[in-house]
Amino acid sequence: MGEVQTDHLAHERGRAEFDVEAMKIVWAGSKQAFDVSDRIARLVASDPVFRKDNRAMLGRKELFKNTMRKAAHAWKRIIELRLSEEEASRFRAFVDEPAFTDLHWGMFVPAIKGQGTDEQQQKWLPLAYKMQIVGCYAQTELGHGSNVQGLETTATFDPKSDEFVINSPTLTSSKWWPGGLGKASTHAVVYARLIIGNQHHGVHGFIVQLRNLDNHVPLPGITVGDIGMKFGNGAYNTMDNGVLRFDNVRIPRNQMLMRVSQVTREGRFVHSNIPRQLVYGTMVYVRQTIVSDASIALSRAVCVATRYSAVRRQFGAKNGGLETQVIDYKTQQNRLFPLLASAYAFRFVGEWLKWLYTDVTQRLQAKDFSTLPEAHACTAGLKSLTTSITADGIEECRKLCGGHGYLFSSGLPELFAVYVPSCTYEGDNYILQLQVARILMKTVSQLGSGVQPVGTTAYLGRVEHLMQCQCSVQKAEDWLKPSTIQEAFEARATRMAVACAQKLSTMPNQEEGFAELSADLVEVAIAHCQLIVVSKFIEKLQQDIPGKGVRKQLEVLCNVYALSLLHKHQGDFLATGSITPEQGSLANDQLRHLYDQVRPNAVALVDAFNYTDHYLGSILGRYDGNVYPKLYEEAWKDPLNDSDVPDGYNEYLRPMLKQQLLLARL
Repeated sequence: MGEVQTDHLAHERGRAEFDVEAMKIVWAGSKQAFDVSDRIARLVASDPVFRKDNRAMLGRKELFKNTMRKAAHAWKRIIELRLSEEEASRFRAFVDEPAFTDLHWGMFVPAIKGQGTDEQQQKWLPLAYKMQIVGCYAQTELGHGSNVQGLETTATFDPKSDEFVINSPTLTSSKWWPGGLGKASTHAVVYARLIIGNQHHGVHGFIVQLRNLDNHVPLPGITVGDIGMKFGNGAYNTMDNGVLRFDNVRIPRNQMLMRVSQVTREGRFVHSNIPRQLVYGTMVYVRQTIVSDASIALSRAVCVATRYSAVRRQFGAKNGGLETQVIDYKTQQNRLFPLLASAYAFRFVGEWLKWLYTDVTQRLQAKDFSTLPEAHACTAGLKSLTTSITADGIEECRKLCGGHGYLFSSGLPELFAVYVPSCTYEGDNYILQLQVARILMKTVSQLGSGVQPVGTTAYLGRVEHLMQCQCSVQKAEDWLKPSTIQEAFEARATRMAVACAQKLSTMPNQEEGFAELSADLVEVAIAHCQLIVVSKFIEKLQQDIPGKGVRKQLEVLCNVYALSLLHKHQGDFLATGSITPEQGSLANDQLRHLYDQVRPNAVALVDAFNYTDHYLGSILGRYDGNVYPKLYEEAWKDPLNDSDVPDGYNEYLRPMLKQQLLLARL
């Protein structure tokens, strides 16, 4: 955890009412996962090549060169240490810098595995696994992102040469945003409209070489570069997000990804016997990874804010004594503790999504597609929910740290700038929730036909009960019953979905109705997704959880998560009659009592994330709490402090001070 001399948070850690080491294993998922993660985190933290405190000071070219250096060194260490694929992934994550390798491993390789034939995988994957080629995922264009079917890049089959001609017919068809494309990638999976003769056959993926493998120069017909600086100083500017245009670039026919659909030598477009739905398996995988990443990003911000809130003291000094710790103020707890609970909640729903991905994959292989639409909608909705809450939560944690939270050295501005793109990539969050709403509306419309809802929509099968049930809460402690919380969330989600479905049924045109009610439908989807997270947290508590006091703390966090949501969305619960105003007031009373239970355990609960100081990247969140001396020390490292008199003093500041501006040669 870095060099610890005096632990300024020792008193806080001594108050913990649970076994912190056991909680670390719960957070990691298993003892083995904890051991691997801990070992690799320390390996990265101890390597000077991976320093990151100077990123904001570097110019763009220097920044990207430094990223390439880190990526190459990481690959060298991965080979030397003989790390497994999972361990290598953890290693890159702890380096904690967006890089072209993220898209190579996270999108390019999965696309070939998911959409390539056995022959294509045998050809391309060994090259990719050895990093003999670097790939990216070129889908988004200047003019189209979420609307994939609107992509304009074309792939026209030429039967004479047995090739596809890849072309960018308009300015807006330029590929725009793919990470790793700008400067690093040698190849891309390019998504384009397939044209055979005069017929269009939808959007498909094609493997296209972009650069010469000897000198890295773009190949003829290819215009490629970086799209420019993005939000933040270091942040995502370590990534070479690119622009790409094709001028009738020819590729062999066998470089179309043909696992699901093929073009024959004669130019016939045929579907293979592999179901198209298999493509959704990759999407489920990517989105469950994003949900897991959300829990990590939010937990990092919460760790910083919690530790600093325990270090920082303001007001409340009596008789010359110490001022009050900021974490003891109820307003601070009311903002911070629900985010702490959310980090744990997202962690557990992410674990469940890993199980869901395995289940979906096995079902797809057995040609059982019954749960796929619901699983697809579920992962879409949870990606949207968790990334939105995390992005807002990181910013809230910055505010919770007061003025010092705005410093680069707090780690929070950098974390925010790196994280916020996740609200847009892999599906705009509002559009994803509308996809969830479509599934919910379809499920509600089929309730009377004998079609049983599956998976996370199964509660809708009890629609009659949930439309009529009355919340049984009579005193504040009643809100601690998991079944009471679960039913309140189910009733609210059901009643909102049914109300929207009824409004839709009165519309003469379903699509127009969907557009008209889209804002309401997003709220319905969010209610459904919040129910999923609450349910999975409750399910986690039904498992065997070892360690003194660990279960008790998780129960408290589960209740904080659920009741803080109930308080925040009380309007929905009241409007649907899921609870009464008095029950809403009792929930708020109970929430305050729960904060009292979190308070002595707060620092220990963030210690359970087991983040090294290097990975956290925050002076405010230092493990030892030695904040003020380190902030002061860090300030003097800024290049502006290299000299007492700033560059430009004689040209600009001195003439102004000496009233000689009119004589100065500006």
